[in-house]
Amino acid sequence: MRVFWNETGVSIGAPAKVNLFLELLGKRADGFHELATLMVGLSLRDTLSFVDRADGAVTLAIDRTDLSAGPDNLIVKAANLLRSASGVRRGASIRLAKRIPMAAGLAGGSTDAAATLIGLNRLWNAGLSNSDLTRLAAELGSDVAFFLSLPAAWCTGRGEIVEPLPVPRAFDLVLVFPPFGCNTGGVYRNTVLPSVAETGEAVRQAFAAGDVAELSRTLHNRLEAAAEVVAPPLKALREAIARVAPLGCRMSGSGSTLFALTHDVAEAKKLTARLRSLPELAGCRFQAVRTLKSPT
Repeated sequence: MRVFWNETGVSIGAPAKVNLFLELLGKRADGFHELATLMVGLSLRDTLSFVDRADGAVTLAIDRTDLSAGPDNLIVKAANLLRSASGVRRGASIRLAKRIPMAAGLAGGSTDAAATLIGLNRLWNAGLSNSDLTRLAAELGSDVAFFLSLPAAWCTGRGEIVEPLPVPRAFDLVLVFPPFGCNTGGVYRNTVLPSVAETGEAVRQAFAAGDVAELSRTLHNRLEAAAEVVAPPLKALREAIARVAPLGCRMSGSGSTLFALTHDVAEAKKLTARLRSLPELAGCRFQAVRTLKSPT
């Protein structure tokens, strides 16, 4: 994530993510699932801005009235955790322009928390290293640490053990946002652990090679079947998309967002228009996006 300085403070774009591969390996003693996942950041972003406050107060304003801006918000939790860990006594006025749907499997809350750690570490000159921030990220949530290792990573443990991966090219996708979300806890509770887990080696090789056709054949999400139990309309949506998407369709994370890989930007635009015309997808929203790629 890049931090931009302006006249009043700093701003930062917080990207969404998709899971190109997600497998559950077992249930942990702490109640979480052991997992393996390939995550990649997207061009879809929230935007956060931070203004220093000498009075020590942390306030959050959001451009949506349906989201809490109180102490339960991960942004506020991240700010307070960073301040406690660094010993900084200053505060911040934080503004969030929310563009990533919630309860959608895109880690909108997690990316905002990571952006807060990065942005306030710079604004307050707190001096914490990336490893320090990664430790704090793991305390905040399973996906938060990933966003400190963009553009892509292989994540294990409960998601907090992050192996950064190079991204040789940007991949073009179409996101489909159903008019409902998925409850993450319910999805995990309904997921049946495999007797033999998928290794993910094939998807990692296709991703590293930038081979979009092979990548489409190796996409995997163990949570998808359970999400279709929790939210039954999801299955019909996925099947309708798959019928017209040349490279198929998968669900991201615990849902409800579905995504279709495409060969290039032109195909993504055509597929977006085609999906909008399908009566089975009435009520859904659509967006063509690109994955982030490694700097050249």
